Amino acid sequence: VSRMNKDAQMRATINQKLIETGERERLKELLRAKLIECGWKDQLKAHCKDVIKEKGLEHVTVDDLVAEITPKGRALVPDSVKKELLQRIRTFLAQHASL
Repeated sequence: VSRMNKDAQMRATINQKLIETGERERLKELLRAKLIECGWKDQLKAHCKDVIKEKGLEHVTVDDLVAEITPKGRALVPDSVKKELLQRIRTFLAQHASL
C-alpha cells in the first residue's frame, strides 16, 4: 500500500509541476494537433456516428457514448504520438529533476 501511496504522491507532484509551468497545457495542445493530423479525430467521429446509428439516437446518452468509444479511442492513438508525448514528459522531468 505504501508503494502505491508513494506512486500516487509522485504523480500528483509531477502533475502539479506540469500545471504550474504551463507544460501540461502545451502537451495537451500538442496531443490535440497530433491526433487531428493523424486522422484520429475523424476516425473517432465516424465511430461515434456508427454507434449512434446502431443504437438509435433516442437510445444513446452521452455517458453511453463515452463508455463505448473510450477503449477504441485509446487503442487508435498511434504509438508514435504516445512515444513523442512520453519523450516530452521525460525531458520535462529531466529539466526539473528536483521533484
